[in-house]
Amino acid sequence: MISEKAVFMQEIDNKLTSLRYLMEEAEVDSLLLQRTSSFSWATCGADPHINTAASEGGAALLITHDHRYLLTDNIEASRLQNEENLDEQGWSFQVLPWYETGNKVRELTAGKKLGTDGLYPEGKDLSVELAWLRAQLSRFETERFKVLGELCAKSMKDAAYSIQPGMTEYKIAGVLSQAAESRGVQAVVNLIGTDERIFRYRHPLPTDKKLDRYAMLILCGRKWGLICSISRLVYFGEIPEEIRIKSMAVAEIDARMISNTRPGKNIADVFSCAQEAYSDCGYPDEWKKHHQGGLAGYEPREVVAAPGINKPVRVHQTYAWNPSITGSKSEDTILVSQRSNEILTTIPGWPSIDVSVNGGVLTRPDILVRQQG
Repeated sequence: MISEKAVFMQEIDNKLTSLRYLMEEAEVDSLLLQRTSSFSWATCGADPHINTAASEGGAALLITHDHRYLLTDNIEASRLQNEENLDEQGWSFQVLPWYETGNKVRELTAGKKLGTDGLYPEGKDLSVELAWLRAQLSRFETERFKVLGELCAKSMKDAAYSIQPGMTEYKIAGVLSQAAESRGVQAVVNLIGTDERIFRYRHPLPTDKKLDRYAMLILCGRKWGLICSISRLVYFGEIPEEIRIKSMAVAEIDARMISNTRPGKNIADVFSCAQEAYSDCGYPDEWKKHHQGGLAGYEPREVVAAPGINKPVRVHQTYAWNPSITGSKSEDTILVSQRSNEILTTIPGWPSIDVSVNGGVLTRPDILVRQQG
């Protein structure tokens, strides 16, 4: 039997090979990975973050053609060694006292052309190329993603069945965060809208407004560096006809997007499919009011779908589509497998809408109807 460590080392070796191939293509001699997403991807899920509001963590990786370094300070080094086991992965630790201002990157890359996963002095920005690398998952990453999807779904279900009218959006956000964080999932995006705010804002940051009847809960949960997205809607009482019609339409659009996210298609094809679906459902301009989602991975969206993105859909990619019509939305994270797509954030027992598409039936989440009190 192959040990877990051997599996991780093979995954890391494959990623290093891909990175060094990218370095050759980009004509750089070294590559600096500062973003939490890049760090976690290259280390099979190690967590360098300190502040969830920052895109960079407490450590970075520096890769050359013959060495690989981990750059950090004395505050973070022991945790990264003892709990993340990164020295066992073969990273050479370069540790500075937190109070010193030395520049290890400059020292280790002297005379070398530097590539980066973002902005850095005299570095070549390869962030777009690295996003595509992060989004092409290994078999082992897809298994981790499946576990994460289940955890996010359970968290969403717990929150949706716990909220009550009279709760503020802040309180609802706290309920959702507690459900996720208690399962070891970081709620890196936690958006809550209630009642009229669902109609006004596509990204409703929670406020002190109290829930009357209608709630939208949006979660992007992170574990092992991977990020899974899910949205759900809850209504207390009888759903108004306008919301019912829109929820049926958005389920139709989502189903058509998911069904067409298959090898042989490219991202622009799926986006075009979405535009056509919006028009067919009677809402031809609603797609202009919010992005439609896209390729997922170690960022909520590694690539946001748009016209002209002709990159192919591949097996072992994950997508989080999020079509919306003012007052309604549908969002899950899916895995493109060899034979079909797997919805990773399905909530067993959640009310559903069956949509006939491409000769089959796709089930999409409906609004959860609850009684007050």
